[in-house]
Amino acid sequence: MGKNMIGLVSVSFRNNKSKEIIKSAYECGLNCIEWGSDVHAPACDVQKIKEIKNECDAFGIECSSYGTYFKIGENSSEELYDYINAARILGTDIIRLWCGNKNADEYSPDEKNLFVEQCVKLAEIAQREDVKLCMECHNNSFVSKKEAALYLMKAISSPNFRMYWQPNPFAHIKDNLEYAKELSQYTELIHVFNWSGCSRYPLGESTDVWKSYLACFNKDIPLLLEFMPDDRIESLKSETNALKEIVKGRI
Repeated sequence: MGKNMIGLVSVSFRNNKSKEIIKSAYECGLNCIEWGSDVHAPACDVQKIKEIKNECDAFGIECSSYGTYFKIGENSSEELYDYINAARILGTDIIRLWCGNKNADEYSPDEKNLFVEQCVKLAEIAQREDVKLCMECHNNSFVSKKEAALYLMKAISSPNFRMYWQPNPFAHIKDNLEYAKELSQYTELIHVFNWSGCSRYPLGESTDVWKSYLACFNKDIPLLLEFMPDDRIESLKSETNALKEIVKGRI
C-alpha cells in the first residue's frame, strides 16, 4: 500500500452497494477502502470479492485493509485462512480481528493465559502467510485499555500481530492521547470519526483534537473515515474535506 492513504470503512455504508461506495470515494478524492466481511465482502463469497477488486481497480482505489468479524477466543484458527484468502484477493495484507469478547480485567488468570496462547498461534499463522493481524481498540475487548493492549503487543511480540487505533468516544481526550502515544509504534491504521458517547458529530468540529491525535503517529499511517454523523453517503464529501484539512501539512 502506498503512502498518504486516506479512505473510508465500507461498514459506514452498509445499505449502499460496493460500486456506489467506490464511486463516491473516488469523487471525494479518497484513495482506499477497508472492506467489511459482514455485508460487502464476505470471506465465503469469492466471486463477490473478485468483483469488488475489479471495481476498485477501475477507479484506482486500493484496499487498505479487510475488516473481519473473526473474534479471537470464539472463532477457530482454521477459520482464519478463509479471511486471509479473501484479503489477498482484495489486495491487502492487513486483516482486522476482534480481540476477544470482554475487557482484559474480566479474564481470570487461566483465561488470560489461554487467550495469549491463542494470539500467539494466530500470529504464527500470520507470519507464515505474510499478513498482519490487527486488533481494534474497542470497548468490551481485551485491548479496550492501553495497559492491556501494550501488555498484549509485548507478550506476542510479532510484526504480524499489530493494532488499529481510534479514540474511545466514552473516554476523555487526555486518555485517548495517552493510548495513542503508548500504542503508536504498534499501530498500522487509524479509524477517524467524531463521537461523544453514542452521539455523532461532523468531523470538522474536532479538527484541533484530531491534529493532536495524529501528532502521535507516523505521518504515512492510513486514515479511514468510519461512519458519517448522519449515516448518509452524501455526507462523505464534507467529512472528506474535514479529514483533508486535518492532515494538511502532513501530506
